[in-house]
Amino acid sequence: MNTFGIVLFLLIFGMAFWMLIFLMGFILPYWITLGLFEQLRPKRIFEEEKES
Repeated sequence: MNTFGIVLFLLIFGMAFWMLIFLMGFILPYWITLGLFEQLRPKRIFEEEKES
């Protein structure tokens, strides 16, 4: 039973480790890039009025 706990701990630790590697390697740069493009995009001060 003791070895089952150690194996379970290592399994959960390994899954969390690879999830963090994925987040740091893909999601974080993607999020930063989207934020930079949002900051660089010109903002409209006055919305164009709809002609109806």
